[in-house]
Amino acid sequence: MAQQYRAQRTRQELIRAAAEVFESAGFAEASIASISSRAGVSNGALHFHFPNKRALGEAVEQAAAQTLLHITGPVPLRHPAPLQLVVETSQALARQFLDDPVLRAGFCLGSDGAWECGLNLWEQWHDWVQLMLTVARDRGSLAADVEIEDTVSAITAVVAGLQVLARRDARWCSTGTVTAFWRLVLPQLSHAGADQPGPDGTAAAAWPTDSACDSWEMDETCGAA
Repeated sequence: MAQQYRAQRTRQELIRAAAEVFESAGFAEASIASISSRAGVSNGALHFHFPNKRALGEAVEQAAAQTLLHITGPVPLRHPAPLQLVVETSQALARQFLDDPVLRAGFCLGSDGAWECGLNLWEQWHDWVQLMLTVARDRGSLAADVEIEDTVSAITAVVAGLQVLARRDARWCSTGTVTAFWRLVLPQLSHAGADQPGPDGTAAAAWPTDSACDSWEMDETCGAA
């Protein structure tokens, strides 16, 4: 049992070491020697767990995909606040980028020209956001003039950019930075009168509709502007 635990721990350390090397050097320039050295094991010990560098890359990508799935979960078709869930999930993903080199490397491999594999975490994220916005439209919380595909592309591009920039400055993936993005975007996405998502991941009050209130002044029907 103890030997099995040590083997599993060594495997996880190798995956993390490979992720760190892939992220810093790229897949093509990463070497078995640099990965085993970072993990504190011999090349022979590495090859006991992984026959080659590609197998390590696959293990990193699969581990990152599992983390992404844990963050997003399945698409809840009856979620009462789908836009709120998109905001909350993007905030959680950004926080995880700061703490998890395996997740970062999994996303980096998806844009690495030297890497070819069936998984692409950016596509998985894109598809999840697209489905959530479709749920938002079905539930009437998405503004009628929103183009879903354009919006999904913009959200994916911004999150990808934040992840890359955070490799040099962690503030790019901070809650404040992600909140600033949503504060700019949410008024364009949300249907007026629906419960409005908060840009920091917490629910905000509903915005008044024209039929409910003709002005932004406070009265018994509408809140303060």
